[in-house]
Amino acid sequence: MGTSSRATPKVAVLMGGPSAEREVSLSSGRECAAALREAGFEAIEVDAGPDLVQKLQDIKPDVAFNALHGRWGEDGCVQGILEWLGIPYTHSGVLASALAMDKERTKATYRAAGLPVADSVVANRTDIESRHMMAPPYVVKPYNEGSSVGIYIVQEAANGPPKLSDDMPDELMVEKYVAGRELTVSVMGDKALTVTDIITDGWYDYDAKYKEGGSRHEVPANLPAEIFDACLSHALKAHKVLGCRGVSRTDFRWDEAQGLEGLILLETNTQPGMTPTSLTPEQAQACCVSFPSLCRWLVEDASCNR
Repeated sequence: MGTSSRATPKVAVLMGGPSAEREVSLSSGRECAAALREAGFEAIEVDAGPDLVQKLQDIKPDVAFNALHGRWGEDGCVQGILEWLGIPYTHSGVLASALAMDKERTKATYRAAGLPVADSVVANRTDIESRHMMAPPYVVKPYNEGSSVGIYIVQEAANGPPKLSDDMPDELMVEKYVAGRELTVSVMGDKALTVTDIITDGWYDYDAKYKEGGSRHEVPANLPAEIFDACLSHALKAHKVLGCRGVSRTDFRWDEAQGLEGLILLETNTQPGMTPTSLTPEQAQACCVSFPSLCRWLVEDASCNR
């Protein structure tokens, strides 16, 4: 950690921001700031807006703890600002952040590394609304947002292509729908922690992720050893080939009927949710790493040139 010699290191916790995931980020930031204070740091909560550079210059933090989610905070933008200012920061750097945020380029990287993915194309929304871009069932989603923001599932029995809401971007990903269980693995440094089975009544959408009772987590997941070990191995490989740092979380779908052939990677999150009950802290706790200890580790791991 590139801190000064002061007795209590000062940590600017970056949170909020202008993305579609602002509220989730505010929650993550508040929880991380509280945990950092418990761990012995001076934590200053910073709502990241257009005046972020001035705020950071005024605060003069030893480290920036990135608790931002979504665009601008997770796509390399804020990482570039922190590199320019020379402030050590947590999580992944500019390139890995930008790469992982772009789901289609992430998939290209996965494929090059031999990791299994679902077929997909990036298309204009006009084309998506005018005809099926692939045989249903398939999923339509932004290729550079997170938290299941703006997901459309086109079922096999659909009469025609989807009608998209006005707030959807012009370019979208169309991806083959993979049935089965929702699994996820967090990586901390160079270690894959464990596998979580995310159990919901329907699609694991924004409400299922963040509303009380929207989903339940089985940690560790009750899986065949071959699938459990493959999830750990794939997540660690994804973390490395994307160039991630700190913690990341890779999401999977597994179709039990197909065995190992039914396991595919969906995406890697370089800024996973960071409340004590979020998936990554929950997995760390299962590996005997408390939430304050996880936050402390992230600060101690912080640097520039990530």
